[in-house]
Amino acid sequence: MNWYDERVAPRLIDAVCSWGGLERYRREVTAGLAGTVLEIGFGSGRNLPYYPASVTHVYAVEPSPQAWHDAQAHVAAFPGVVELIGTEAADLALPDASCDHVVSTFTLCSVADERGTVTELARVLRPGGTLRLVEHGLAPSPRVARWQWRLDGLERRIAGGCYLTRDPVAALTRVGFEGRWSRSGFRVAHTPWSYVTVAELARPS
Repeated sequence: MNWYDERVAPRLIDAVCSWGGLERYRREVTAGLAGTVLEIGFGSGRNLPYYPASVTHVYAVEPSPQAWHDAQAHVAAFPGVVELIGTEAADLALPDASCDHVVSTFTLCSVADERGTVTELARVLRPGGTLRLVEHGLAPSPRVARWQWRLDGLERRIAGGCYLTRDPVAALTRVGFEGRWSRSGFRVAHTPWSYVTVAELARPS
């Protein structure tokens, strides 16, 4: 990992994801969770303040040592246990069906092995367990989508491998997740970065 990817990109991404307008998404995807949660793309721990008291254990997956270092204030304030279990969501050091829920906020856009990641998430989630996500992705607007494809390579270089052209819900349903609800739309102006999906899916019982 070069200096930019190790030091600059994690803080750049964190700054973008700290925008106040994203709080409502964090509240929505953490509401009602309980028990053991796996959070991929843990970052600086910005979801932790929104987890309800019923969440007792959070398994964190985070590839950036800088982001994990920056998360320590949130980790210290969390009343439950937060455990860093690895750096790659496609290779989880967890037993089968060991998690009650999975949370992913703006992460499936940047995993290197999308298929391997969603397959692992299905493996470690208990039957009937839910996966909550917030993600940007390929827009239905042809004009916006054209720009997303044009900018995709540049985005990956400057934003930690982030793709502008993925469809996270489709990737999850291909490995057996069942959609419970999903809402998509442009968060602000019609830009290549603003088409956002919020969804809950479940592993079949």
